[in-house]
Amino acid sequence: MMVGPNYRVGKKIGSGNFGELRLGKNLYNNEDVAVKLEPADSRAPQLYLEYRFYQLLGTQVGVPKVHTFGTCGKYNALVLELLGPCLEDLFDMCNRKFSLKTVCMVGIQLITRLEYVHSKHIIYRDIKPENFLVGRRSLHGDSTVHIIDFGLSKEYIDPETGNHIPYREHKSLTGTARYMSINTHLGKEQSRRDDLEALGHMLIYFLRSSLPWQGLKADNLKQRYKMIGDTKINTPIDVLCDGFPSEIGTYLRYCRTLDFFQLPDYEYLRHLFWDIFEREGYKDDGVYDWTKVPSKSSSKSRGSSSSGAAAGGAAAKPAAAAAAPAASAAKTPAPSHPAPPPPADDAGCCGCFGGGKRR
Repeated sequence: MMVGPNYRVGKKIGSGNFGELRLGKNLYNNEDVAVKLEPADSRAPQLYLEYRFYQLLGTQVGVPKVHTFGTCGKYNALVLELLGPCLEDLFDMCNRKFSLKTVCMVGIQLITRLEYVHSKHIIYRDIKPENFLVGRRSLHGDSTVHIIDFGLSKEYIDPETGNHIPYREHKSLTGTARYMSINTHLGKEQSRRDDLEALGHMLIYFLRSSLPWQGLKADNLKQRYKMIGDTKINTPIDVLCDGFPSEIGTYLRYCRTLDFFQLPDYEYLRHLFWDIFEREGYKDDGVYDWTKVPSKSSSKSRGSSSSGAAAGGAAAKPAAAAAAPAASAAKTPAPSHPAPPPPADDAGCCGCFGGGKRR
C-alpha cells in the first residue's frame, strides 16, 4: 500500500479508537515514518482535523513533523515522523517509578509543550503518558519529549471572531479519566487550565506509581467515571502529594484555582520544578531514568500503542527557554498565588533537558 508516490505502508505497530498505526518508509530518501490510518467511511473522521492542527503548530521542538495527508486504499492516512517509546512504556521499563529528577525534567518540558500548543489557540484535552513520546535512541533523541495525537484537541479561540470560546456546562467527558481535571468531570467546558491540571495528575502518577482513583470497581462506565471524579474531589492535595516537595502540591493548587478564561503563568509553573531541581542539587545533564536503562533494541524504532506519531529528524538538544514560545520571552517574577480552599478534590476514555544548558 502507498500514500502518495513516496510513502510505502508497512507492518502494523499500534492501534486505537482512531484506527491503526503502521510503520512506513519514504522511498525517495529511505526515511522511516509512522503512518496513522483511519477508515475513510468513519462516522466521526478526525484525521484531517489532526493534520490541520499539526499544520497550525508548524515546526517546533517536541512537535512531530507531519509529512503528508492522503488516502491509502479505504483509509485516510497521516504520515508523520517516527518516534521512540511513549512515557508509559518507559515508566514500565523503569519498574513503574520515575525519580524526582526525571519528573522535574519531564514536567518542565511538558509545561513548555503545552504553552506552545496554547499559544497557537489550541487546547490539547487528552493528557496521558501514551501521548508523549521520546525521540529514537538510535538518533540520540531520547531526551526530548514530544507531544502527539491531536485527535481530541480543539481551538479555544474562535478563528473568525478572535474571542475565547464561551464557558459552558453539562459537557460530555473528553479525555482520559485517570488524568483529566476535576472541572472536566463536573461537565465544564475545558480550557488551558484543564490541560495543566491533567498534566499535574500525570506527574504525580509518575511519582507515586499509581493514583488513589485507579482500580475503582463499578457496574458501568458512567458510574466508574463518577467514582473517579468523586475520589479526585475528596482527596486533599496534601494527601495526594504526601512525601513529595511542597512545590508539587503548589502546582496543582494553582492550576485548580485558574479561571476558565485566564492565561496561565507557565513561567511560574516551570520555576516550581526548577526550584526543586536546584534545591536537590540535580545536574542539568539531560539524563533521564530511561537513558540509564540499556535498550532491548536500541536500533529498533517503536510507535505509541495509542496513536504513535513521530521523530525521525536530527536529535534536538534544546534548553527550557529555547523551547518556549516567544510569548514567554518577557519574563516576570513568579507571582504569589493564593492557595485554594481545601479541594472538593484508570485510564479511561484512552527539550528542555535534551543536553543543552538552562538559559
